[in-house]
Formats: sequence, structure tokens, C-alpha cells
Amino acid sequence: MSGNDNPYSNSFGQMSATASYGNAPAPVSPAAAPPAGGLIKDTTTAAFTKDVIEESRNQPVLVDFWAPWCGPCKQLTPVIEKVVNEAQGRVKLVKMNIDDHPSIAGQLGIQSIPAVIAFVGGRPADGFMGAVPESQIREFIDRIAGPAGADQAAEIEAVIVEADGLLAAGDINGAAQLYGAVMQADPDNAKALAGMAQCMIAANQHERAREALSELPEEMAADPAIQAVVKKLEQIEEARKLGDPVALEQALAANPDDHEARLKLAKIRNVEGLRDEAADHLLYIMRKDRTFDDDGARRQLLQFFEVWGFKDPASVSGRRKLSALLFS
Repeated sequence: MSGNDNPYSNSFGQMSATASYGNAPAPVSPAAAPPAGGLIKDTTTAAFTKDVIEESRNQPVLVDFWAPWCGPCKQLTPVIEKVVNEAQGRVKLVKMNIDDHPSIAGQLGIQSIPAVIAFVGGRPADGFMGAVPESQIREFIDRIAGPAGADQAAEIEAVIVEADGLLAAGDINGAAQLYGAVMQADPDNAKALAGMAQCMIAANQHERAREALSELPEEMAADPAIQAVVKKLEQIEEARKLGDPVALEQALAANPDDHEARLKLAKIRNVEGLRDEAADHLLYIMRKDRTFDDDGARRQLLQFFEVWGFKDPASVSGRRKLSALLFS
């Protein structure tokens, strides 16, 4: 994309608006940083609370879920260790072998590895899957722990966070103006483009959102923020073909264990924005029959989490309920 050829400049008001960037967090000075050897360690199920939950109340902790047989894990390990060491104590890295310690990964709904989840303040805050490039790991750490210096990238990230908050509060125009301002400054910013597409979806401009995400460069198209919006559009398209929700509710009133009808209703409620209700329908199916559709309710719920994001209240609540169901 070119900064002078922004196709979204008139999507929601004036996209060339300037944004007031917030102050970036103060960097950790090399003198204050702990030695590199104390930044990376292995953990166990028994030590997870101490090594991750408690330690994340002092500083962010990245948990790398891996296994010895996993080829992409072997690719990620030297890269993430290098970046963590160079971050000079802004984060710690804790590695967990899921072959030896599978329960924590199961509770978090992790289906593929490598998977890295950042814990902040005792709770999961964000994450990514796969052997991502070094640049994306640096961006991830900057997002979780604050940038190493007060530069434009940190300022842009602050604006995106503000825009995300406006969108969540229903201020579509306000969010779109901020996303547009970011795209003027950084035309290849995947998060800003994903946010703009989310604004289009919220305004029922689904076709425009699809067009905005088509024919992107390969690396940008693979960005998790872009992928989440693409999957959301796919879910919307699927829900349109699932029938009348009133008829599905009547079917469930007659037979609460009509799991096919309940699964369809969950998908419809999801695209309607009723995320907690959608999750509860899927959890009901899991409690009744884990064999239905080859554990399809759990797989669908994990797909919802992926689109909603780690921080979404419905994801937090749903993961808690899922963990209680699986490990009670």
C-alpha cells in the first residue's frame, strides 16, 4: 500500500485526521536489567503458579508451549530466546514441554504448537501461534511490555489501542478516524487495516470489508489481526445460511438436546454479537455429549476465541468455563 493512495480515506468521515499520541512507557535501562541467564527457564505443572502466575505480577511472562517432536518449535526457540535476551529484562520467557506437562495447555485451549501466551498481572493477556518472524516477536514484546524507546511505532500502537476501545464502545466513526490516521502514517500496518475492516463490518458494509482485505501482500494477509477479521467474515457468511433463529429456539424448546439446532443457534448468536450466549450454547453441548460432531462444539468454541481475541470479556469468561468443564 502507498500512503498517498489510501483507499479508506473517505470510508468514515475524514481519515486524514491527526491523532494525539500518548506517552510511551519508560524503557528499562541496561543497568537495571537482570542478567540474561535469569530471563529464560523451563517450568512444570507444579511450578506453573510460581514461575508464571506470581512472576507475571512483577513483569510480563511469555510462556512457550512446545514439544520435542515439533519442527516449528525448534525454529522458534532460538529466535524467541534471542529477542527476550535482547529485551533486557522487560519480559521473562518460561518454556513448557506439553508432552510432559499437558494440562495447562489443555486448560488454555491450545490446539497447535508452538504457542506463546503472555501473562500479565496473573492472567493471560495476549498470544500468538507458530514460528513467527523475529520482527513480529519484537512487536509482540513491545505491545505487552512497552517499547524499548519512545518512537513512532509505540505512538502508533497507543493510537490503535485507543481506536480499539472506541470500536468496542460502539463509536464506529471515532475508531475509523484513528485507524485511518494510523494508515496515513503507516500504510502497511495490519492492525489498523484490520480495525478499519472491523468498522466496516460494524456498519454492515461486509462487502467493502472483504474488498479491503483482498489482494494483500502475503505477509500482511497472514497477520493474526487480518486473519481474525477474515474468519469473522466467514462466520457471518455461514450464519446467513443456518436458518431462522426463532425456529431454532422453538426446536430447542421442544428438544433441548437437539445439538444440531443448538450449534446453528450458537453460530448465529455469535455474529449477532451475543458472544456469551453463543459460548453457553456450545458449553451446553459439551456437557451433554462430547462425541457430537467429533467434539465439534469445543472446536467451534476455540474458533470463536480466536476471532474474539484473548482480551475479550467473552473469551475470558468462556475460557474459564471451558477449563472448569474439562478439568473439574
